[in-house]
Amino acid sequence: MYEQIGIWLAAFFTLAIYSFLYKENPVYRFAEHVVVGISLGYFMVYTYNNVLEPRLVRPLFVEGQLGLIPIMLLGLLYITRFFRSVSWLSRYPIAVVFGMAMGLSFPRTMLSMVLRQAEATVIPIYRTGYAWHDVLGSVIIIVGTLTALIYFFFSKPHKGWFFGTGSKIGIWIIMIAFGATFGFTVMGRISLLIGRVQFLLTDWLHLIE
Repeated sequence: MYEQIGIWLAAFFTLAIYSFLYKENPVYRFAEHVVVGISLGYFMVYTYNNVLEPRLVRPLFVEGQLGLIPIMLLGLLYITRFFRSVSWLSRYPIAVVFGMAMGLSFPRTMLSMVLRQAEATVIPIYRTGYAWHDVLGSVIIIVGTLTALIYFFFSKPHKGWFFGTGSKIGIWIIMIAFGATFGFTVMGRISLLIGRVQFLLTDWLHLIE
């Protein structure tokens, strides 16, 4: 019984969300608010059980780690956002969080998105045992990287055989990359749609066994 109720609820909310494809309507807004409300409630419980309780409440009030008091007070400053006269105090925890996030993510971002990308271009174009498609792939990687960088090099006008031709090839490389990324995104969304349609036709309507 409970399984059937769950299936009907899942089917209702699936159709409610997809009803937006026709136009925005009260059923869609109801489903949207339910999703946002449940997600927020789950996030609050998850945050307390996995972050606040093991990292603040238990160490501070049970184990007596008094060094966490400044951190707790800094976090409580977020609440001042709801009071206009002292709302400016909420900027301090926001600044600390953004500063720490930037400092922690910058080295990892540089390593994964800059240094590793540069390392991938420092490859031999040809070596013993390479097939023709290996050589072609190496050439495309090197030419594509250089021409894309030339397109974003604005210190010199994009004229002449080097900067002019290079920037034109670079924009083609960039557009191909954007197209591949967009196609991959569309494929992911289509796979989600196929999954929901299969659920509706099998688990809900039993039209497909």
